Amino acid sequence: MKKLFSIILAISGLCMTYSLRAQVSVSTYEKIPSRVNHLMLPADRILFQNRLGEQIQKCIENRIKAQDVAELVDIFKYRDETWCWKSEFWGKWMLSAVKAYEYCGDKALFQKMRQSVADLISTQTEDGYIGNYPDSLHLESWDIWGRKYVLLGLIYYYDITGDKKSLNSAKKLADHLIAEAGPGKVNIVRKGYYRGMAATSVLEPVVLLYQRTAYKPYLDFAKYIIKQWETPDGPRLISKALNDVDVANRFTGFTEWWSWENGQKAYEMMSCYDGLLQLYKVTGQPEYLEAVQKVFNNILRNEINIAGSGASKECWFYGKKNQIYPAYHTMETCVTTTWIKLCYELFRITGDPAIIDEIERSAYNNLLGSMHPDGHTFCKYSGLEGFRSEDDNQCGMSLNCCIANGPRGLVLLPDAAITTRDDEIFINMYNPANGEVKFSTNHTVRITIDGTYPAGGKVNIHFYPEDPSVITTHFRIPAWSYSTSITTGVEKRLVPEPGSYYSITKNCMKGDSVILDFDMRGQVHSMENSVNTFHAITRGPITLARDSRFDSDNLMGVAKPLRVKNDIIELKSMELEDTWMAFSTQFAIGYAEKTYTIDIPLIDFSSAGNTWDKSNYYRVWIPSLTDPKGR
Repeated sequence: MKKLFSIILAISGLCMTYSLRAQVSVSTYEKIPSRVNHLMLPADRILFQNRLGEQIQKCIENRIKAQDVAELVDIFKYRDETWCWKSEFWGKWMLSAVKAYEYCGDKALFQKMRQSVADLISTQTEDGYIGNYPDSLHLESWDIWGRKYVLLGLIYYYDITGDKKSLNSAKKLADHLIAEAGPGKVNIVRKGYYRGMAATSVLEPVVLLYQRTAYKPYLDFAKYIIKQWETPDGPRLISKALNDVDVANRFTGFTEWWSWENGQKAYEMMSCYDGLLQLYKVTGQPEYLEAVQKVFNNILRNEINIAGSGASKECWFYGKKNQIYPAYHTMETCVTTTWIKLCYELFRITGDPAIIDEIERSAYNNLLGSMHPDGHTFCKYSGLEGFRSEDDNQCGMSLNCCIANGPRGLVLLPDAAITTRDDEIFINMYNPANGEVKFSTNHTVRITIDGTYPAGGKVNIHFYPEDPSVITTHFRIPAWSYSTSITTGVEKRLVPEPGSYYSITKNCMKGDSVILDFDMRGQVHSMENSVNTFHAITRGPITLARDSRFDSDNLMGVAKPLRVKNDIIELKSMELEDTWMAFSTQFAIGYAEKTYTIDIPLIDFSSAGNTWDKSNYYRVWIPSLTDPKGR
């Protein structure tokens, strides 16, 4: 079976070798174990197939491996920055590179990572600083934010290599930061932008460093940071979350958008809550988890739109209720990636399968949609209508924040796909894949997921344990799958509860399989304003859109979907060039006195506008014909 499994991977042609995830794990280097029991752990190995696997590999080859890393390191040789954030780019690249290497074990990528770490460390000053701001401007603007990403990059690299030089460099950098910004030095929430959220998001690597060193000053600094959050000048991230203050209404009346005053910045806010989750793991303080859960629910309830992202001009703005209206700079890719990261970290603690619904929605729609089809770049902003385009580079560099951040979201997805807890298996994502999990007894189970999900709803999962053994497997049943069947052997049954896990415990033999059949009927979503009703259509986790390449009618015109019953709509599968999925359904369209029926093509959101040409327009929310008798 091992030989067959290796052949399957070789045929896929996606990666050169397997990853080191099975040989080196974060827990190997955690001197302070988590106080949170039963954390979800990613499968030891997984390799996606079909479209998702292809797109991840394109991103690895044409974005992560193709990056000129020398350019990212070179900026640390000069201390002449006054306000820009170019010091974030190396860390973001390293985070992507580490996860990509874990995914496919590309030796050339590893050599590039190793050289870049050595080059970066060579820029570190004797006092420990790695950055590009002069001494007189330390801690100002984006300086601490940049140090955060350097710390994360060094820690991630250490976790897969055990390289003490990388860990020691991170310790020196953190010690220098504490010497400059610790208690009694400065008020850290007054540094940088967005009520200190950019600066204090350094909480995450500080806690990770404490886990790996057991050095108490790092824990003390982390606690100092969250104490400063709750001061009058701070963002009050814990108290406002516990009181369920909407993220779009945290601070109002500020006069400058891109400033310290604005406390609604989505990316930085979620980064801080990500750090708070890490602190919860080492302290077990229940209010930290409660704060993150409440803010997660608040964001989901008020901000995340039908394509799985949010924010306008990079800030929360009650985007869910406003998604039928065009808005400036919506769905920043940095927001999408950070939302996926926050979802994943919260899922690891809670094991809530509903969180995976959100990861899938974001990944299959806006994240894949924001990536150029060949993987070489990401658009900075998307919209629920408009066109895809390359955005300007930033800070005099050859990339921008979203080009650097998009790959991080993609290469995180394998960690969420199959997880384990207490020697039980959780199948969370059904994209075709080959995986492997290893239990605490060192017993290994290989898993293959076959089918065309999410294009198709039928999924066949095969299990290959080394020896026959009793295994408990939990299968995520998405909330959108109103009718799901599961077949084991010759027995087929309906799963009664969408939005939960369906669990099976059995003596598992090599080649045993479970077949799931999900409800992939089209679903109509409706929203109203004072004038009209708008409709959008989804199919499984996929949001559908009209696209000017395939739609001869005016995309800005009105159209009412037909063949709808109880919000379920008939969709007819079709094939269209350069699309992942395509369907047609009937709409009533017309103007003035004439109304007629027409079949309108709908394609998956990630394929919409993917020529990256301004003439290629797409649209998700469709205004309906107004019927005064029905209003």
